[in-house]
Amino acid sequence: TAQFFGIDPLSFLLESRGRALFAKLDANKDGKVDVSELRAGLAAMGIKSGKGAAQKIISSGDKDEDEGLDFSEFSKYLKEHEKKLKLTFKSLDKNNDGRIDHTEIKQSLADLGLDISKEEAEKILQSIDVDGTMTVDWNEWREHFLFNPATNLQEIIRYWKHSTVLDIGESLAIPDEFTEEEKTSGLWWKQLSAGAMAGAVSRTGTAPLDRMKVFMQVLSGGFKQMLKEGGVTSLWRGNGINVLKIAPETAIKFMAYEQYKKLLSSEPGKVRTHERFMAGSLAGATAQTAIYPMEVLKTRLTLRKTGQYSGMFDCAKKILKNEGVKAFYKGYIPNILGIIPYAGIDLAIYESLKNLWLSKYAKDTANPGILVLLGCGTISSSCGQVASYPLALIRTRMQAQASIEGSKQMSMSQIAKKILEKEGFFGLYRGILPNFMKVIPAVSISYVVYENMRYSLGIQK
Repeated sequence: TAQFFGIDPLSFLLESRGRALFAKLDANKDGKVDVSELRAGLAAMGIKSGKGAAQKIISSGDKDEDEGLDFSEFSKYLKEHEKKLKLTFKSLDKNNDGRIDHTEIKQSLADLGLDISKEEAEKILQSIDVDGTMTVDWNEWREHFLFNPATNLQEIIRYWKHSTVLDIGESLAIPDEFTEEEKTSGLWWKQLSAGAMAGAVSRTGTAPLDRMKVFMQVLSGGFKQMLKEGGVTSLWRGNGINVLKIAPETAIKFMAYEQYKKLLSSEPGKVRTHERFMAGSLAGATAQTAIYPMEVLKTRLTLRKTGQYSGMFDCAKKILKNEGVKAFYKGYIPNILGIIPYAGIDLAIYESLKNLWLSKYAKDTANPGILVLLGCGTISSSCGQVASYPLALIRTRMQAQASIEGSKQMSMSQIAKKILEKEGFFGLYRGILPNFMKVIPAVSISYVVYENMRYSLGIQK
């Protein structure tokens, strides 16, 4: 009949389906579906949607901004969303047989820089597969994502990308992975800006603990001595340059990472886990080499006595005059050596925790939720710190040597030997307690600021 009247049967079907769905969701029959109606309606129909999904759907479809969708807005949202989902389905269906299997999911994720096992790919598939065939057809794909603002598999990657947004004050983690779409749309620089702002606020909030850590690494005093010598404001000494170095380091690391990935990948456009790790470590080393003088300045300014330097430039001028250019690279070797154990252990533990979660809980969804992600990130980066901490301590002592009266200039091996002789093995972990104390507040602050920045910059609506 639809064809007889010159109407496309598919459009007619979508229209009828849309009307029936709209009538079901419009509980108070006011001709409009609001957030609470959508949330309740989806739950009643047994449709799983992520946290905040109903709000995102209403916001993206609400053209007249009346906090609800009338039928035409609802219908338009469904059509546009289905169009996007169809494109994604086709891009995943590599052999064009109208079905997606675990090998195609594995391949598609590998193309976007995320290596997963066959078991993980099957878990993701199971969360979408309704009829238990271990393949997903177009209808299953559409039903699963129709009321999920995510239009593609990149959202699953975003759930699981080991994000460096969680700033714990250490700069050794592997950089963020960006998809081609994010790079061409310019979304990457907004993400990096949001991350930089989150890092700045987080570092400022935990600066007293960071200064205490440096104090304990180099001198014998602690909190009381810092307060006695310079008062409450002295707890933030060295924080200015610590915040200032975020922007150049992030930019250099990101650009270097992209170049190293191209250089090291065995197949164009595909980066395996070990290649990503190598590229990330080399990018970290490149960024550290470029901004290392700022690291030396940070240590000197953190340890300074009242009136020793009038500011950052005065400190740089005095180091240059009294010790020469070489002083700006003191402790460089232990710093570079620390990148490999930190990044390697951080990545390995994160992957293990991720796999553990997926194997136990990924029956219905591949989205672990923010608490699981924060937990995985915090544990893995803390373990990375434990592995590289002795090298970080030796680096800080080498950076500070000339500024401590009567201190003898020693090499990396001499410092390590002296610590082991005088303080034993645990002497290599001096100051690690304040370092651990700042992890949870740092992660919490950076996450809250990052989410707010994403809204402000229009990354997330």
